[in-house]
Amino acid sequence: MKFHTPHTLKQIATIINSEYVGDDDFPVLGMNEIHVVEAGDIVFVDHPKYYDKALKSAATIVLINKQVDCPEGKALLISQDPFHDFNVLTKFFKPFEKSVKAISNTSKIGKNTVIQPNTFIGNNVTIGDNCLIHSNVSIYDNCIIGNSVTIHANTVLGSDAFYYKNRPEGFDKLISGGRVIIEDNVDIGAGCTIDRGVTGDTTIKEGAKLDNQVQVGHDTIIGKKCLIASQTGIAGCVVIEDEVTLWGQVGVTSAITIGKKAVISAQSGVSKSLEGGKHYFGTPAEDWREKMKQMASIKKIPELLKKIDK
Repeated sequence: MKFHTPHTLKQIATIINSEYVGDDDFPVLGMNEIHVVEAGDIVFVDHPKYYDKALKSAATIVLINKQVDCPEGKALLISQDPFHDFNVLTKFFKPFEKSVKAISNTSKIGKNTVIQPNTFIGNNVTIGDNCLIHSNVSIYDNCIIGNSVTIHANTVLGSDAFYYKNRPEGFDKLISGGRVIIEDNVDIGAGCTIDRGVTGDTTIKEGAKLDNQVQVGHDTIIGKKCLIASQTGIAGCVVIEDEVTLWGQVGVTSAITIGKKAVISAQSGVSKSLEGGKHYFGTPAEDWREKMKQMASIKKIPELLKKIDK
């Protein structure tokens, strides 16, 4: 998430009432999760296990719960609760805006786009030309939809990330301030849910096709011309490269990459990154031929046990 105008370290520290290490006018341009940070961004860290990763990341401002040696060229914001203060900043820079109409006056809708009854389009949404949005679709604030996109009934774009911190008093939610971006010529089936990024973008690239009842987690990137079949669930921060096929009921864990032109057979569970250009099956997903050999061997076990008994 980039701020509309650059801020200084002192201004950010004032917003969250924190101490800081660095020049008062040290530039702060935005805030992001660690996997998408750039120079000028704030990243938060609240566990010693991840201090080093955050301090060595591309982020130049680290919101941290302990004063440590500040790397050259960076600044620190010292907070008792970085998770909480990251939420404070999200609320400050991306506050919730109540909608007063089914189709917001701040939305932009292109030529020859058809929007069926009972659809909700939030604030600052952009929809391109020649799109077809079926009934009861909900498109939350700040989503961007390209040209010639079809979205079927009861799909939701821009719902919150499933991201919580487990505290003694209960789960504390990390507030989502990101977007959903749908590029040109994408088809999205009925009853799909596509979560927005926490601070970045959840992106479905040109020509991808999603079946009914597909879940896409926050900050995930789905490449060009991917095919994703019904009841597939994709966790957050996943990268699915171009022309990947996921058949029905595939489950994909968070923060992994599935390589270009990979094929994942139905009811597989993807628990780690997979190379492109191969066919996978099973839980955990493995090379399809190897998995078939394993299953064939398992079927022979009763026959082998009978021979042993004799």
